[in-house]
Amino acid sequence: MRTTPQLAIVLTLIATFFWGSNFQVTKFALMSLPPWTASVERFFYAVICIFIFFAWKEGINSKVLRQNWRAFIVLGAIGVAGFNGAFFVGLQSSNPVTAALIVATSPISANILEAIIKRQLPGLMRVVGMVISLLGVALVITNGELMLGRVSQIATGDIIIFMGSLGWSIYTVGTRVFIKDSTPLATTSWTMLFGAIILMFIAIFVESPMTALSSGTFESHLACLYIGIGGSTIAYLFWNMGVAIRGAGNTAIFFNFVPIFALIIQVMMGDIPSLPQWVGVAITIVGVFLGQGSITMNKLFKSI
Repeated sequence: MRTTPQLAIVLTLIATFFWGSNFQVTKFALMSLPPWTASVERFFYAVICIFIFFAWKEGINSKVLRQNWRAFIVLGAIGVAGFNGAFFVGLQSSNPVTAALIVATSPISANILEAIIKRQLPGLMRVVGMVISLLGVALVITNGELMLGRVSQIATGDIIIFMGSLGWSIYTVGTRVFIKDSTPLATTSWTMLFGAIILMFIAIFVESPMTALSSGTFESHLACLYIGIGGSTIAYLFWNMGVAIRGAGNTAIFFNFVPIFALIIQVMMGDIPSLPQWVGVAITIVGVFLGQGSITMNKLFKSI
């Protein structure tokens, strides 16, 4: 079947839906599984699926591994083990929509980080977009208390997820800067493998994964299977198909649908955000669009 631009848009939206649903589904995984163990189970499924596709699509090239193994390990530790460990640990106390909004700011921070590495001043609109989006996230986190000049408490999970999103930004930039002569699929496969191995050692050190897995409920294991196959492998493949057909720039804007899908799913589950949180969601999304260059100030004011 020929992948048309219209089909590419549909596949990209499906990918962002999977990513958006991860935040809610992870809550089910954490109902009976500790966070590091749940993360290991997720990547057990993801690594198997991605390597089957990797071997079929490109063939496993040992030369790429020999040339980049140090970078694969470091980036796997930061972007896979670090980000996903923070994701699972943080969601023990963070709200799924808040977590999705925090992660949605990572493309902007990655662009700013890349500009710093290249010793270039970050674009003004990227900085403005980051400030606006973080303001929106702060409104959601504090349930509007920020507008009243007081903040009673910020969930520890929100801080952990923010640190994880910075790790994802470092991973995103690192794959462009430190990886040589590797395809995106190969880079993802190898960093995912090494990240999963590191997650396994962490789980063994801080938890009892075998005991936890044997006592986990069917619903939690099913959630890990969903996140591993749908929320990791299929989402990545569909996203890359969109990039291949429509280009990275035209596809990147769809990443902003991740928190929107997370919000829609939360509402469908009967958890309605407060008015200040709705305002914070809108501000965050506008900030992300501005930071990624998807809209400009002139277009924004003309639309108001």
